[in-house]
Amino acid sequence: MTTVLDERHTESPAGSSRQSTDEFWSSARRHLIRYGPAGFIPAIIERAEGCRLYDENGREILDFTSGQMSSLLGHSYPAVVDTVSNSIATLDHLFSGMLSRPVVDLAEAISGTLPEQLSKVMILSTGGESNEAALKMAKLYTQKFEIVSFDQSYHGSTHAAGAATYSLSRAGYGPLAPGNLIIPTPNPYRSVFRDSEGNHDWQAELDYGFAMVDRQSVGSLAAFIAEPILGTGGLIVPPEGYFAALREKCDERGMLLIVDEAQTGLCRTGDWYAFQHQGVVPDILTLSKTLGAGLPVSAVVTSEEIEAVCSARRFMFTTTHVSDPLAAAVGVTVIRTLQEQKFDAVARRLGARLREGLTDLESRHDRIGNVRGRGLFQGVELVLDRDTKEPADDFGTAVTAACFELGLHLNIAQMPGVNSILRIAPPLTITEAELDRGLAILDEALTTARKRA
Repeated sequence: MTTVLDERHTESPAGSSRQSTDEFWSSARRHLIRYGPAGFIPAIIERAEGCRLYDENGREILDFTSGQMSSLLGHSYPAVVDTVSNSIATLDHLFSGMLSRPVVDLAEAISGTLPEQLSKVMILSTGGESNEAALKMAKLYTQKFEIVSFDQSYHGSTHAAGAATYSLSRAGYGPLAPGNLIIPTPNPYRSVFRDSEGNHDWQAELDYGFAMVDRQSVGSLAAFIAEPILGTGGLIVPPEGYFAALREKCDERGMLLIVDEAQTGLCRTGDWYAFQHQGVVPDILTLSKTLGAGLPVSAVVTSEEIEAVCSARRFMFTTTHVSDPLAAAVGVTVIRTLQEQKFDAVARRLGARLREGLTDLESRHDRIGNVRGRGLFQGVELVLDRDTKEPADDFGTAVTAACFELGLHLNIAQMPGVNSILRIAPPLTITEAELDRGLAILDEALTTARKRA
């Protein structure tokens, strides 16, 4: 059979028709809606495997963002590939009211990794969707509507989740859901709340924040939603003891505590869940990103009591892909793999190596103002001056670009105000050699960007 090509196409080695590089970008500009301030990365990615991406020219790029923080086990992890292949051929999608074994298996697997009181699970698709469901559940359970979050929070782009998000600009979109309030993000590096010795006084900061909440509230405080380590807002790690005090503030006001572990859940920080490090159990937990290891799978987890009350009050969150068997089967495979390979311990070991390497860079590059994070979830804040702590947004953009030129992708939060903060979250399957290579590239990129400045 002869393949007929028009003048806009070339024939690929496999004999199929595809656009040239120039035609690809022309078509992209003509047809795609642009959805981020940084635009599209200037590369056509052809395939991905493990911790590496390959563009159309075969150039290798180390992936230090795990895709969109999601490919926890690396790209094309064999067990996930097998699960998808088998499931798509047998049981992919069902009517929302139907159940299948993978859904119940995943609910059981998730609850088996959590404290006993978190035993009720709902399987959805995305992080924004899971936070929508959690917020709706909190409002129904408490019969209140006000939601409190951090002023550098990120919980999604959909209606209620977007209204509880403050790390993105709200300009130009009109009014959001009423009843959303904020408190200061407990950022030890930048907080203005200091004791007489100059240390971060997070308790005074928390007290101040809730005093402002109490002044603004109309008496309908339903829940506080928080990331245990803030990702998009700058990879900010709250101080030890903070979440216990936050839990107390919520309890005093009859509020639920929702913990959003989209970026931190399932071993990335060295614990199965980042909330465990603070010794506080949420009323509602949301999971996404890491649960699907690159595929769209999310979950809402809560207690039997909250589920029973919401059910009695006719809780409804029926989406097209709720309880999809294919998504659930992938989630089961991810959790089983994490357990069998003890990836929490792997994240602690490799995280220590990553942190040591970043600290070494900090000692040699004066534009690094702060290194922070846990496990394989680390942040590097770049400043123009360590004394003034003036953010180095343009320098951060230059470092990110230099890294990509050298074969390393990192820093996915390329937005005004956080361009100076490099987020590093490689897959848990990364090797020590790949980790060291990424650090070497970052070292070179810091030097290159400084010379160009």
